[in-house]
Amino acid sequence: AFLGPPEVNITPCVNCINVTIKLPTSHYREKGKLLSLIDIYEELDYEITLKSQDGEHKRPWEKTTKEVFSTVIEELYPSRNYCVSVVVTASLNKHFIPSPWKCVPSDSMARPGYHVAAVAVAVCVSVVIVAALKCLHAGGFFLQGKSLPRALV
Repeated sequence: AFLGPPEVNITPCVNCINVTIKLPTSHYREKGKLLSLIDIYEELDYEITLKSQDGEHKRPWEKTTKEVFSTVIEELYPSRNYCVSVVVTASLNKHFIPSPWKCVPSDSMARPGYHVAAVAVAVCVSVVIVAALKCLHAGGFFLQGKSLPRALV
C-alpha cells in the first residue's frame, strides 16, 4: 500500500514559511474504528522538498508522532516564490505518493510585518488627531457661537 499524499498548507511569515502537514488517512479498520497511520506505525518519517528559482532542495528527513503538525522553514529570500511538497513514509512502508506542490508568492512573505506596521501607524495618527481636536475644543476654539452664561456677562 502507498502512503499519501499528505495534506499540506503553507502560510507566509517574514523570510520564512510555516508548513502545516496532515497525515494521509489510512483505510485500515479495527473493531469498526478507522485507524490513523500513527495508530498503525506509531512513528512516521517525512521529507519536505522546497522549490524556488534556484531549483529543488530536499530538507533532512524528520520524524513525527502526530496526525497534524507544523514546521517552519526559515532564512528564505523575501522576493522569491517558494513551493513545497511533502512525502511521508514508515519504517515498514517506503512506498509513498508526494503531496501536490503548494506555493506561496514572494510578495506575501514581507506583507504581514508591513500590514501590522501600517495599522499601528493609522491608529497612532487617529489618536493624535482626536487628542488635538479635544484640546482645541477645551480651549474654546470650537463652538464659539455659544453665548456665555449670564453670570459671566
